[in-house]
Amino acid sequence: MQIGPHQLPNNIILAPMAGITDNPFRRLCSQFGAGLTVSEMVISNSGLQHHPRTLQKTDYSGESGLRSVQILGTEPRQMADAARLNRDRGAQIIDINMGCPAKKVCSVAAGSALLKDESLVERILTAVVKAVEVPVTLKIRTGWDLANRNALKIAEIAENCGIRALTIHGRTRACKFNGRAEYDTIRQVKRYVNIPVIANGDIDSAEKARQVLAYTGADAIMVGRAAQGKPWIFQELSGKLSGNPVSPLSLSEIKTVVNQHLDNLYSFYGAVSGVRIARKHIGWYFDQLGGLPSEQKTILNQAQEPAQQLALVNASFTFITPRVA
Repeated sequence: MQIGPHQLPNNIILAPMAGITDNPFRRLCSQFGAGLTVSEMVISNSGLQHHPRTLQKTDYSGESGLRSVQILGTEPRQMADAARLNRDRGAQIIDINMGCPAKKVCSVAAGSALLKDESLVERILTAVVKAVEVPVTLKIRTGWDLANRNALKIAEIAENCGIRALTIHGRTRACKFNGRAEYDTIRQVKRYVNIPVIANGDIDSAEKARQVLAYTGADAIMVGRAAQGKPWIFQELSGKLSGNPVSPLSLSEIKTVVNQHLDNLYSFYGAVSGVRIARKHIGWYFDQLGGLPSEQKTILNQAQEPAQQLALVNASFTFITPRVA
């Protein structure tokens, strides 16, 4: 899988996810073999480019591999400026968000709401591609709603504007994350354009990955929600797809991964924010392991300090039946 001049080590990519694909999580997924990780979406508003939260989203300290930053906005000139700024901060790939279905994003006509305005899509893509010499990629959905699947037209515009790779989530904006992803549209787009196409949506196992790659002809797959609480899924997918499966992690190994992740969160965000942000990840980890009694979940969520939270997390592993993940 190649994006512009960049050859990826494999074709399994971590999806950009708001509030999730931060520096600590990207590092962990890279450690487990993600071929590329993409940042949380960074708003293009010039007044927020130096906000501490924006700077955290584009902090690559300790990361290995390519640095891909996803930008969000509706104004071509502003998006171009954001692309240049993030390039200057170290981004090697600029990804444009036209796939987010969140209400707060679509209410300002950003994200997947842009799919309604093909002329604006073209102006934004043209402006960003002209603004930077690094590869620009695009993430979209199949369309606005089930009656308006225009991914094929958007893909044509993207290729003509110089977009170097296109990710398609197999749902419309109206579908949000409900129902099942469909891959017919991705298959059609792949047959129509000459740029790399990345398939996204409901890919949570090697079996599903094989099916999607074979059916769509996509060059790569993108994994999102299936990586929550299971960053080692990239190692699992890569091994099975390459015919060199690795042994599933033991409970002890998973415990080590969780401890490493939490330590990195505390170091990156500080004690107070680190503990707060860790809570959702802790919940996902234990959900992957079969879940915890409600009483223990409550106790875990009441932790206020790193040492206390870590101790409670490690104690919670006694509620999990030893097994491979």
